Amino acid sequence: MNPIRFEKTADGIVTLTFDAPEQSANTMTVAFKQAFSNVIHKLVSEQDHIAGVVLTSAKKTFFAGGNLKDLMAVTPDQSEEFFKRSMTTKLEHRLLEKLRVPVVAAINGTALGGGWELCLMSHARFCLDDDKIMLGLPEVTLGLLPGAGGVVRMTRLLGLKAALPYVMEGKIVKPSEAFKAGLLNGLAKTPGELLEQAHAWIRQNPHPIQPWDTEGFTIPGGKPDSAELADFIKQTAEALDKKHHGCMPAPVAILAAAHEGMMVDIDSALQIEAKYMTQLVTHPVSKNMINTFFFQMGEIKSGKSRPDGFPKATFTKVGVLGAGLMGAGITYANVMRGIPTVLKDVSMAAALKGKNYTEKLLNKRVEKGLLSEDKRDAILSLITPTDQTRDLQDCDLIIEAVFEKRELKAQVTKEAEPMLRAEGIFASNTSTLPITGLAVASSNASNFIGLHFFSPVDKMPLVEIIKGAHTSPETLARAYDYVMQISKTPIVVNDSRGFFTSRVFRTFRNEGISMLADGADPVLIEKASVEVGMPVGPLAVADEVSMALSISVTQQTKLDLEAEGKTYQPHAADAVVEKMVNVLKRPGRAGGGGFYEYPAEGRKFLWPELSKHFGGGTLDIPYQDMKDRILFIQAIETIRCLEEGVLESSRDANIGSIMGIGFPKWTGGAIQFVNQYGLEKFTMRAQELAAKYGQRFNPPELLIKNAKDGLRFE
Repeated sequence: MNPIRFEKTADGIVTLTFDAPEQSANTMTVAFKQAFSNVIHKLVSEQDHIAGVVLTSAKKTFFAGGNLKDLMAVTPDQSEEFFKRSMTTKLEHRLLEKLRVPVVAAINGTALGGGWELCLMSHARFCLDDDKIMLGLPEVTLGLLPGAGGVVRMTRLLGLKAALPYVMEGKIVKPSEAFKAGLLNGLAKTPGELLEQAHAWIRQNPHPIQPWDTEGFTIPGGKPDSAELADFIKQTAEALDKKHHGCMPAPVAILAAAHEGMMVDIDSALQIEAKYMTQLVTHPVSKNMINTFFFQMGEIKSGKSRPDGFPKATFTKVGVLGAGLMGAGITYANVMRGIPTVLKDVSMAAALKGKNYTEKLLNKRVEKGLLSEDKRDAILSLITPTDQTRDLQDCDLIIEAVFEKRELKAQVTKEAEPMLRAEGIFASNTSTLPITGLAVASSNASNFIGLHFFSPVDKMPLVEIIKGAHTSPETLARAYDYVMQISKTPIVVNDSRGFFTSRVFRTFRNEGISMLADGADPVLIEKASVEVGMPVGPLAVADEVSMALSISVTQQTKLDLEAEGKTYQPHAADAVVEKMVNVLKRPGRAGGGGFYEYPAEGRKFLWPELSKHFGGGTLDIPYQDMKDRILFIQAIETIRCLEEGVLESSRDANIGSIMGIGFPKWTGGAIQFVNQYGLEKFTMRAQELAAKYGQRFNPPELLIKNAKDGLRFE
């Protein structure tokens, strides 16, 4: 069955309707490419008998983009073949936009990536005025560039400065925003009106020509060799280097393709774009990012980790215990998705303070024109601040977000749990305390689960769902549905001390502190971490989470292990942290200073006395070793989580490590980093690090086995 329907009206207007058989969305499959090629040549041969062409879709989406499985399969030795195929496609697209008749895109749904590039080939673009529709070029988020003319045409349409947010940052816009930006010719209220607008434009513009094909065309925003653009390009390149430290090749390639393409005619520019696309598609970073951010994220959103056999749950009333930073943040996440929420604390003043957190965030949106005052007030009305347990009556879900003290969590659980409606579930927002132990306070441990939110909740997209030993599959399914309902990304892990994210995050912090204990220069420790792609250095992280709190966690861990008949194994970082807190009285940022100084004015800076107290920066640790220690220790601990059954899939490991821990995006996540590095090679490097820096780098048995068997982590 042909994925493109060809229909011609009596007045000579051809409608090409994209309708891929047995697919929910149109994609750039081999079948589509061949069909599109055929129809373009048909249009060329019949253009003397055609009044115009309308591109539209029979699906809810207009066009979903390229076939990423095909791109994943391209290897470096196929570069020349890929380049030739790319140019063949581009030349055919040029035939379409150089027809002697008007071509109009009637965009009736989301058009991203290759879908938007199809629209750019058209002489005019009209779209349904629906805020659910998304338009743009997100390829950079997958380590690619818009390779079907997106960089070249957007640059020529808007000018370099205006185009870069779309092509280099992956900016996605609603139709109304696209219209204001000059990307659309008009908006329609209904599908019928959309087609009427397309037909009217064809009748009014019988012989259009793309701006870039007109004689004397100049790109908006200045000539490419102007002093103003030269300075802008230099500054942008420097900013990219500072932000990504050479780890993310796609933004750099996009900037180069856009700039170089401006200096030549459009056909030469398309060749330049194809050259850079070929480099990116064969680069390991794009493989990593496509695997994780497209395929594995798709699995999570489709509920791959959700138990089957249970109807989808919808939550209409949620209770939150504790109106501190976490509780207030969870409340905000709820009401922004229309879920009425009871926010309880020990006093009404504390509860109102928690509600005020949401009000402040909403007021910022009102000030920016992103939200009306009426909408703000409607959202705030969904919050019921209270100091009374009875107000939690008939909640579908109650989440406790009180301090990390077992006794306190047990107390509020016993008080609030009876207020749940039938089939309601109870969740603990804890970052370290095992869920099975917390569930002892519950009257029904099968309905008890962990929901680990990340701070600040309004910005952090991840929720780590923790299954206790007695958590039922239905409770897990309902918790998964709740996380999806508030538009967060869920990963599912089994119960253990620190679960997955906190456990691995601790290794990152500790490794940086261990390097300090080894005598490494603290400036280089922070620099090495940022250069491999971590958001901030481990010493800065230690200050933010408070070293005093870390000592408390360590002490609690010791007690818990003793109760289990186990012995706590000291870490090299422990002595440094204890000295910083108990001797030097520098517990972290909240305590006035830690590894960093925090002046009242100006930027923070590393405490100058550090090297004096911790090794003097005299030990010669190779810089590459410092970089590898930061990444390897986290990847090794992630593999241990797989080995122990804390993690059940590489998708949860990869997504969780990036969104929850800040593991570098270019790696595709902690497990994908190991896969791409090569298991055998990774094992040998881990052994080298273990010999030099400690047994914590010893490769886990699961890693050794998979490396021996030639297997990847799936």
